[in-house]
Amino acid sequence: MNGGGSSDMTLAFELDALKRFADPEAVFTDARTWTKYLGVVSEKPTYVVTNFTRKNRIRQDFFSGPRGKRESLENVKRQFDTDRHVFVGTDEADEALAEEVDWEFLPLEAAAEAAGWTLGDPDPPTTASGEERDDWP
Repeated sequence: MNGGGSSDMTLAFELDALKRFADPEAVFTDARTWTKYLGVVSEKPTYVVTNFTRKNRIRQDFFSGPRGKRESLENVKRQFDTDRHVFVGTDEADEALAEEVDWEFLPLEAAAEAAGWTLGDPDPPTTASGEERDDWP
């Protein structure tokens, strides 16, 4: 992707955006070649992010922890001093948040197209009971 700009970049994926990729591990592996710091932010509990990243063998430089997206993005920007801070999200709320905390916003589809990443099924399968299980290791 590189965006024609500096590779001195911090890149944050909203968890729901990352889940939309066919191969999230490949996305992180590729992005790591042209970014300095990578991580995942979400409003969901820490264990949900941790389980998803562990299952997909994703090594993060940062994550939301017990904080929500706003506080996470603000803290990451303070801790990781790079030329650019880019937030890959899924909707207008993510775009508005990025603007409020002074991050560049990149819609999921634009990120996928620019980087050559493949999007997967927008409605991932759920368990037999109809509930998605994010609480299992």
